[in-house]
Amino acid sequence: MTHTYQITGMTCTNCEAKVKSALLMVENITAVEVSNAENSATITMDKHIALSDLQKAIGGTESKYQITVPIENAIIGEKKSCCDTYTQTSEIKLNANNQGKYYCPMHCEGEKMYDKARDCPICGMDLVKVPELAVNKLLYTCPMHPEIIQDKLGSCPICGMDLLLMNPSESEDQKVYEKMVKKMKIAISCTIPIFAIAMIEMMPNNPLLKLMDVSKWNWVQLLLSLSVVFYAGWMFFVRAYKSIITWNLNMFTLIGIGTGVAFLFSLVGMFFPEIFPNEFKTEHGTVLLYFEATTVILTLALLGQLLEAKAHSQTKGAIKELLKLAPTEATLVIDRSDKVISIHDIKKGDLLRVKPGDKIPVDGKITDGESSIDEAMITGEPIPVDKKKDDNVIAGTINGNKSFVMIAEKVGSETLLSQIVKMVNDASRSKAPIQKIADSIAKYFVPIVVIISVITFFIWARFGPEPALVYGFINAITVLIIACPCALGLATPMSVMVGVGKGAQSGVLIKNAEALENMNKINVLITDKTGTLTEGKPSVETIFASNNNENDLLQYIASLNQYSEHPLAQAVVNYAKTKTITLVEVKDFEAVAGKGVTGTVTNKKIALGNKKLMEQVKATVSDDLENKIIAEQKLGKTVSYIAADGVVVGFVSITDAIKISSKDAIKELIRQGVEVIMLTGDNENTAKAVADELNLTSYKASCLPEVKLNEIKRLQSEGKVVAMAGDGINDAPALAQANIGIAMGTGTDVAIESAKITLVKGDLQGIVKAKNLSHAVMRNIKQNLFFAFFYNVLGVPIAAGVLFPFFGILLSPMIAALAMSFSSVSVIVNALRLKNFKI
Repeated sequence: MTHTYQITGMTCTNCEAKVKSALLMVENITAVEVSNAENSATITMDKHIALSDLQKAIGGTESKYQITVPIENAIIGEKKSCCDTYTQTSEIKLNANNQGKYYCPMHCEGEKMYDKARDCPICGMDLVKVPELAVNKLLYTCPMHPEIIQDKLGSCPICGMDLLLMNPSESEDQKVYEKMVKKMKIAISCTIPIFAIAMIEMMPNNPLLKLMDVSKWNWVQLLLSLSVVFYAGWMFFVRAYKSIITWNLNMFTLIGIGTGVAFLFSLVGMFFPEIFPNEFKTEHGTVLLYFEATTVILTLALLGQLLEAKAHSQTKGAIKELLKLAPTEATLVIDRSDKVISIHDIKKGDLLRVKPGDKIPVDGKITDGESSIDEAMITGEPIPVDKKKDDNVIAGTINGNKSFVMIAEKVGSETLLSQIVKMVNDASRSKAPIQKIADSIAKYFVPIVVIISVITFFIWARFGPEPALVYGFINAITVLIIACPCALGLATPMSVMVGVGKGAQSGVLIKNAEALENMNKINVLITDKTGTLTEGKPSVETIFASNNNENDLLQYIASLNQYSEHPLAQAVVNYAKTKTITLVEVKDFEAVAGKGVTGTVTNKKIALGNKKLMEQVKATVSDDLENKIIAEQKLGKTVSYIAADGVVVGFVSITDAIKISSKDAIKELIRQGVEVIMLTGDNENTAKAVADELNLTSYKASCLPEVKLNEIKRLQSEGKVVAMAGDGINDAPALAQANIGIAMGTGTDVAIESAKITLVKGDLQGIVKAKNLSHAVMRNIKQNLFFAFFYNVLGVPIAAGVLFPFFGILLSPMIAALAMSFSSVSVIVNALRLKNFKI
């Protein structure tokens, strides 16, 4: 019998060999065919072997190789014999009714399902679980402690704050908000009567006493407070308890202790009034209760949480807007007809029709037609971009008034839009170095506040006016309530979250908060030339051949360059196509980093590259040819030598226009005190021409990747904060070494992966935007930190009563609760101002 299985984790032919060898060692297996390309293994066996035994053979459940029966290959129909081929009659019904159930992958019993995992009673194969319908798993994280991730809504085990959705959803946010609104309504409806009763009791000739005596009104307050304490505000006590048993003391520790003490004091005062001294009692002989303080404080704290939830939703606005860009459907072109499909069903290589006004469904390339596309939502640039055949298009951008057909090249999580959303999410959850200040203080903040509260009670009880114990009790609670460590904790992450989202909407993708902070400190920018300062769309201007046979030279170098990723290589290949030159096979191809390419073409050893490559292959060049090359270089053109069998026989001159925006961007960066240095692999003459035109601070020519790397290390050793902008594979080491690596979004995936900031448009103006954004975010963070420090440094002493001896001023616990609630909200609102900042 022969079965085909799916095997994931294979990446090369070596993997194929390992898997095949391991499976052939299993008893009763007679033949194995493994395909890395198709992620499959076709196994011939004398009798059925359980899937678990096969998995064990290739390394067990912990192995990177995982073997399964591919669900897409499952068919049902009439079985010829056990485990033989089936005549397909219909597909298995994978719907919500049978999710989580099990079936035989060979369909020995047709559509029969089982509730538990077991072997098939007919063929003995492991039953396969019906997959759950695709649903995005909701994950929640803390705005102050991004390392906390849970799969259900709740509170942070460290700071106690409400967890927020990592991938924001309007419906989920709305559910959380509506639940909090419901609690708020109940809290207000119960707190207002309690507060009114307490306030009226302070009036002379209390009118309420005509209805009931004080003790009965106290019972009314108690009954009304139960809904506030044990429902609307119960989460504060739960969070306070968790914070104490885990010793992660936070704002809720203080709220829980303060309101809990007031509530318990009131309960004891109601049921055991005789144990209290007279100074705690009213003129009616009842103990002065604090149900109104308890409920008002909890209601105001809940109001703060409600406002924070609303504000948090706005800080994630950028991610929500990005998520909205992705369309839900696409038009598949199949058999010359159009079919509307879900975006999740698009596969690489599919042809898709994009109609006027449609959103581009995935990343790809136009194969037929042309149009103008609005890319503002990705690049931040408002002017539509004209696109024609072979131009790239990006998912989420909007087509103009023409229709075209495109081929899908990147789908799902591979699209630029998906990567942007992931990068923004990850960056907004990362910590900036400046946050260490707040974290260090927050660690000791709550214990210090508790100690100050206890000291406040004893000082007032010992030295305060009568009733001293009452003053001490109230002021101690006020100290606990007014302190707000959350204002400190939110100061940095809120600004980072909004700033990163703002950058994404402007085409500046920031990998983490550290990069956002350090961008403000850079004083040196190292930049590559091709694709960074220039358009990166080079074109062949001249091919010169010593023997006047330009077509032969063009065939040699175009054939060589068909294997290279460099934009100059692509320019040569494209030029050859326009000349209808036939590309031939190349042997012994080698790309020499920073120098060029070599190989054997039609039995000739061809080398194409700069002078260093000619020296490496020991190719001789005549003086006359050298002079011609120098003349071209002084015009700012890139010139590559062409050598055949050790002799330079010509050159190719390539022009690459300088980006219009480069000059203005460099001028602005230099004005801000940033040195702009060009390090290019191009020759001295070309480099000087470009540097002079752009008024660069300085430049270095003929730079190999290691030279760029060493130059960055040298500048860093001098105390400079260095940013590196590049777009090629050869720039990756330098991008990784720099304090801030900046990749052009038009460049290679390796460069983007190595960088900390990616400019979607691949424009130096993006660096100016990134620096301006960094400056604005850091200024905003410092404002938040100052407010949080100032609030707590000023609020706690006032709550303790330091103004009473001089001005007779004391702070009510209810006013303290109001101030505490709005302190965190104020920090978030200040962070939200960044949304309107123009970068």
